[in-house]
Amino acid sequence: MAVSIRGKTLPLPIVQGGMGIGVSLERLAGAVAACGGMGTLSAACCGFREPDFRSNAREANLRALARQIEKAREAARGAGLIAVNVMVAAAQYADSVRAALRAGADAVVCGAGLPKDLPALAEEAGNSGAALAPVVSGGRSAALICKLWDRRYRRIPDFVVLEGPLAGGHLGFSYEEAREAQAGRPRPLSALLAEVLESLTPFREKYGRDVPVFVAGGVKNGAELRRYMEEGAAGAQFATRFIATKECDASPAYKQALLDAGPEDVTIVQSPVGMPGRALNSPLVRRVEAGMQPKITRCGRCLAACNSKTAPYCISGALIAAVEGDWENGLFFCGAGAGEVNRLSTVKEQMDQIMNEWRAAQ
Repeated sequence: MAVSIRGKTLPLPIVQGGMGIGVSLERLAGAVAACGGMGTLSAACCGFREPDFRSNAREANLRALARQIEKAREAARGAGLIAVNVMVAAAQYADSVRAALRAGADAVVCGAGLPKDLPALAEEAGNSGAALAPVVSGGRSAALICKLWDRRYRRIPDFVVLEGPLAGGHLGFSYEEAREAQAGRPRPLSALLAEVLESLTPFREKYGRDVPVFVAGGVKNGAELRRYMEEGAAGAQFATRFIATKECDASPAYKQALLDAGPEDVTIVQSPVGMPGRALNSPLVRRVEAGMQPKITRCGRCLAACNSKTAPYCISGALIAAVEGDWENGLFFCGAGAGEVNRLSTVKEQMDQIMNEWRAAQ
């Protein structure tokens, strides 16, 4: 059951997905790790509560990230692993990776683009013991990053997160593929897993070690976790179900919005990141779709490729509004199964439930 990742042991095959802005910080990540899983902080504008965030976002984010990692490690009490999720599309991508590694994160997981230079950033940070992992959407992207890292750095990923089209937040699929998945016609996660495992085979053989794959997006319970593990996965990543926990860093109003939502309240949005995303159908989403969202008046340049003159809305502002519980102006990212989350619980209850279902599925 335990998974070996770059010389460290993950006691349970559960990764908690990084959720930004501010949904998964030190409280949630630390609680998941304390139960034996991999708790993941999101580096996205993680310093939004710092007093100088508006005037000096860069320093505020890096300062907050280091402090949050330290607090998460303290809460974990050495039981699990602490990871940081960093978006490649973020303007502070490189700075955040280096800061996370210097602060002692066990792993850095990068999505919203392929982290082509992640090994170089790890070398600059001087943390050779940390695990590096890309988020991929299929065999092609997994093979691409492995080939590139192998050629440039003589290294391959320490693990891989495979996010299928039913995942929450930003998706590595086209808008049409995301809409098809939302309509109940997703590309099977099992097929994507087989692709990724096949693409990793030559690199596993060359380096003489495993590359654990954690599947994500639509993994409903421990029974499905066991099935994917029988198909070759090392474990699974869960995210949305951890929002409705007492330890989640989001506001009570955010959690209540998720608890109040039904399956019909989940929709696909177009993000300023340039990718489709999955979120609750909030008033903000409806205004954007109707062309009625006011123009951006202030831009913090959180995304490298975002143009405030043409972007339909400010994604950092919308995500901050959401984590603070502003239903009218927030972007509430969630997975496809958000409508099935109907009870506030604790991280331990969620972890125990997943593993009890895993055992019962033998």
